[in-house]
Amino acid sequence: MYIMTTNIGKAHGKIILMGEHAVVYGEPSIALPFPAVEMIASVSAYEGPVRLDCSYYHGIADDMPEILQSLKKAIELALESLKQPYENLAINIESAIPPERGMGSSAAVAVAVTRAIYNYFNADLDHGRLMHMVNISEKIAHGNPSGLDALTTSSLSPVYYRKGADIIPFSLKMDAYLVVGDTGVTGQTKEAVQSIADRIEKEAQPISREKIALLGKLANHAKGFLERNEAKELGEAMNQAHLLLAELGVSNKELDNLVSAAREAGALGAKLTGGGRGGCMIALANNQSETEKIRLALLNAGAVTTWMTSLNQEEGL
Repeated sequence: MYIMTTNIGKAHGKIILMGEHAVVYGEPSIALPFPAVEMIASVSAYEGPVRLDCSYYHGIADDMPEILQSLKKAIELALESLKQPYENLAINIESAIPPERGMGSSAAVAVAVTRAIYNYFNADLDHGRLMHMVNISEKIAHGNPSGLDALTTSSLSPVYYRKGADIIPFSLKMDAYLVVGDTGVTGQTKEAVQSIADRIEKEAQPISREKIALLGKLANHAKGFLERNEAKELGEAMNQAHLLLAELGVSNKELDNLVSAAREAGALGAKLTGGGRGGCMIALANNQSETEKIRLALLNAGAVTTWMTSLNQEEGL
């Protein structure tokens, strides 16, 4: 029997602006919070074992399928940290973050559920503790997470990240907008990462390594462009990055088609985002009217969904 006491927790998506794939080889990357898509978890009192309701599963949490084991871990960690028993809760999850699109859905659900459980028990949750628990659950989902998804899905700061170094938040005051287009094709991050590793191993000359280094340089430049409000230059860097990623074999015809459509509609730049071989692409627009023009062009070119966000934190991401 449900008792009408409910508390919620929220998280949002994330977008890799620059540096995907290159980050694997020690180059920098830039990730942005993406609040256009949200994850909302609600927790209610319930007599019996912990119950979960989401788009993937309805039932007892202990019987969740393998794909949700990282979520189960997040629930367990939150309850353990509060010294509460693993029972008498019903958890409902509503998500607008598409899975397997490089938008951080697994981290976002852990963030939202942890926040909801803490709110339910009226307990304070500092950000460091939240990050610690989410990163443990992310190890089940991704093996060796960078912490990037946990941070960007839980806060509104863009971040600059290099493997093995501290994640550096920075401010965003660019007078431009980002349009995101979903190909409708599930991204293939693992396969794309492996394909680049195979290329590097087989090459007699460091051609792919040089492309990776160039992607890192573009990510470094992009941080400066964002901080100096240089949208035209950022767009050019995005175009160069997409070309390099395509040459590395991690784009596909659907992504290339949407990138071309965005550029033809007036985008300052466009590229794939995330693991590639499906998933999403991003386009940079000068203003809101250009944003709408690009969004319609993407839909006409086959995008199944589009979103937009401002690149000026004062407007709200």
